[in-house]
Amino acid sequence: MSNTNTAAKPAPLAGLRVLDFSILGPGATAHHFAELGADVIKIEVPGGDYVRVMTWPIVEGISLLHWHIARGKKSIELDLKTEEGRTIFKELAKDADIVIEAMKPGTLDRLGLSYEDLKKVNPKIVFCCVSGYGMTGPYENMPSHGVAYDTWAGCVEPAREEDGMVYLPAHPSIGMHAGPLLGAFAALASVLRARETGEGAFLEIGQSDGAAYMDWYRIESYKAYQRPQSEVTGNAADDFRRRPVGTAGLREGVRYQAYECKDGYVLFMASEQSFWKNFCEGVGRMDMFEKWPGKKLADHAPGNKEMQRELTTIFKTKTIKEWMDWGVKVNTPIAPVYNSETVMEDEHFKARFKWYGHKEHGADMMSYPVHFVGEELPVPTKAPTPGQHRDEILKRVLNYDDAKISALEAKGTFGTKK
Repeated sequence: MSNTNTAAKPAPLAGLRVLDFSILGPGATAHHFAELGADVIKIEVPGGDYVRVMTWPIVEGISLLHWHIARGKKSIELDLKTEEGRTIFKELAKDADIVIEAMKPGTLDRLGLSYEDLKKVNPKIVFCCVSGYGMTGPYENMPSHGVAYDTWAGCVEPAREEDGMVYLPAHPSIGMHAGPLLGAFAALASVLRARETGEGAFLEIGQSDGAAYMDWYRIESYKAYQRPQSEVTGNAADDFRRRPVGTAGLREGVRYQAYECKDGYVLFMASEQSFWKNFCEGVGRMDMFEKWPGKKLADHAPGNKEMQRELTTIFKTKTIKEWMDWGVKVNTPIAPVYNSETVMEDEHFKARFKWYGHKEHGADMMSYPVHFVGEELPVPTKAPTPGQHRDEILKRVLNYDDAKISALEAKGTFGTKK
């Protein structure tokens, strides 16, 4: 697909202003707005968000988590326990579109900066609360960290060492990414509605909710299996036998399975009969198709160990790239199997992602994954130091002068009195 319109366009969210009052991982909520060009102002407590020293790796003294989720944002420190700090917050909210409270629910409420307080100065304000377990339910006040949402939602299960000790195996973090992403999506939808109706919204999401919703297929499958076998079955290709839910059901698969090759592993996905026939023709083994033609659709040949042994031998004859190129040639889906370390060396990864270098951005980081055809998204600025943009924000947004800023500083509005 091509687009000859190369004229510069404003960033997709240019003109949108977001106040980001967050700590730690849920600060990723505002990250999505910043990546698309919104004016994101990170309001920090004096001393700054301690996300900068949490998790690993620590890159040149600052956590990679901060380098990534705070890039493109501007920072101001405000002591919201002071009247002047709260006044500045309200003045910033007056012309903002979204306020994000990404910490323990009710923090801003206790400071007199709740949704009800803010909508008095801006009726169209969208107030988005992103917390651990949400604002309702028996866990609403329970302290937590990011992995808890994955364990709660069943996205990762404990394993056991040889000595009997229990540990959590490696897994992608789901809740701490999905919760902020869903919150950002809903907040933007609320802004569109507010511009039509003149009325804002108060929305909230728990990162635990995000983890569970991302795993909806397995959760809803277990729910479905609670019904009688006569009402909920497996695939026709499996003679309607129920297989384990989700990807657990792939363990017994043969025509949909991972196989070792010369330099790693590939995923073979010939569940359609046409793909299976193409494969057998391509490797010169039509005898396999004649012996095991299978069903037309969704046939993984579960439990066929004889077929699996044949395929195991066949797949060891080529490299990952050779199998991928061959799969395109004969029209059979074959994909590489990588991990988080090796995927970045793949040619398709290199074609889809740019790297923001550590010299300019503090750490080497992937570009945003959404591509606007014929356009280039703005390159985000380096993640800020605490309060780095204080004067710029106060002058540009609120028209404060140096004298007023100095007077506020003397009162301790931004932290320690000077």
